[in-house]
Amino acid sequence: MLMTDDTCSTPAPSLRSPALRLGSLLAGVLLSSATLASDIKLNYAFFAPAQTFPGMQMQFWAEELEKRTEGQVTVNTFPGGTLLTASNMLDGVLNGVADIGLTTTSYEPARFPLLNMIGDINGLDINAEVASQVAYQLVQEFPQEQFNLEDFKVITVFTSEPGYLQTRNEVRTLEDLTGLEIRVPGESETMRSLGAVPIGMSQAETGEALQAGIVQGIASSRETLMDLQYARYLDYIVDYPLSNVVMLAVMSRQRWDSLPEDVQLAIDQLGAEASQFAGHYLDNHVQESLAWSQENHDLTTITLDEEEQARWSARLEPLNAQHVEKIAAQGLPAQALYDRMLELIEQYDQ
Repeated sequence: MLMTDDTCSTPAPSLRSPALRLGSLLAGVLLSSATLASDIKLNYAFFAPAQTFPGMQMQFWAEELEKRTEGQVTVNTFPGGTLLTASNMLDGVLNGVADIGLTTTSYEPARFPLLNMIGDINGLDINAEVASQVAYQLVQEFPQEQFNLEDFKVITVFTSEPGYLQTRNEVRTLEDLTGLEIRVPGESETMRSLGAVPIGMSQAETGEALQAGIVQGIASSRETLMDLQYARYLDYIVDYPLSNVVMLAVMSRQRWDSLPEDVQLAIDQLGAEASQFAGHYLDNHVQESLAWSQENHDLTTITLDEEEQARWSARLEPLNAQHVEKIAAQGLPAQALYDRMLELIEQYDQ
């Protein structure tokens, strides 16, 4: 309240006083900083629907961060490509369209050769929880430049379960698979080595492609049978683990550096937990999906006999070695990462 001559014998300072102007400026700066520090909004984008397991991870991460920062940070989630799509997710994060973006690294194989190698190995009979923790740990241990992530801050990393071949028609031998057009998330030497024709497309395009008969099956983790209703079009699963898909959530370095240290700490502490949550959720959800698909759509799981399993392995094991050699030829520590991955699988599997 301004003082008048009736209440104080000392005249009030002039609004033009340098001291008052400086004090007002400092107060404004402090007020502005306090507002910014207590009111941080982050936009988190993902290209697939919210009910998918990466979408569930995104929601878990958003709620946990808000809780752990006691409301200092609010996270607006944009699943289903409502803010950024699969094709522009990472560039959109760098350009500030979204603060955080969640993507599938196999959609950009040339951009992430070493990171994709984590998911390119076939025949590893591990669940999503183990695979996710291994992938997150590897990204923490190796230099970010080797993953082409130097422009980003990694929020979390997780994976699908191993992919399984899911088809309209019964596949019990390599001959049954020959020539079938199979949807894959990116380039797939795996399907080609088995004699199929890989068709790269995003998850958003896959349902329509199955319905229209553009593809005769998919190589994917099995929760999509229920979550995306693929069981309406697919009748068989071959119980042989193929490669998996690496999911990467990132923020631009510039945006990360703008956050207060306590918020950065909360995000860092949440990274490993979000990775394990995603894998654990998926493993349980896959079992629900299989039961639902069998009950509602008569889904049949095919177990290859020993001789046929050996034929599939004979096609795929050399491919694993080729993946390592190909990435190593780019000057990247592919063999070291592969060896460490096997160590971590054993460690987390126990």
